[in-house]
Amino acid sequence: MSESIKEFKAYRTEMNDKILNSGFRDFNKFFALDNKAYVDGALPVKMKELMGLVASMVLRCNDCILYHIDRCVCEGVSRQEMYEAFNISLVVGGSIVIPHLRFAMEKLDELLPEQNKEN
Repeated sequence: MSESIKEFKAYRTEMNDKILNSGFRDFNKFFALDNKAYVDGALPVKMKELMGLVASMVLRCNDCILYHIDRCVCEGVSRQEMYEAFNISLVVGGSIVIPHLRFAMEKLDELLPEQNKEN
């Protein structure tokens, strides 16, 4: 895992802890709602993470894109499955998604370096 991804994860953890321990309960409520949305239900976690990835790409949030790519990797999503999700993002969001597609491809290569990039 690259240093930039390690730094991202450390920063995210540190700041989430700061937010959740701020004493402002509405933050905690939102984080709990967000967490609950991604647990197994009628849709498996893997599918939900792919949906989150597509939404993040269309909304053009690189932090969210990296978070969901990492979660997808943890859930066993293959490179080809991610490519298909990236493609849906591109179709839905249009050409403005291309810079974020570049970012996603770069981070995917860092998180899944061993998977065949050609297939």
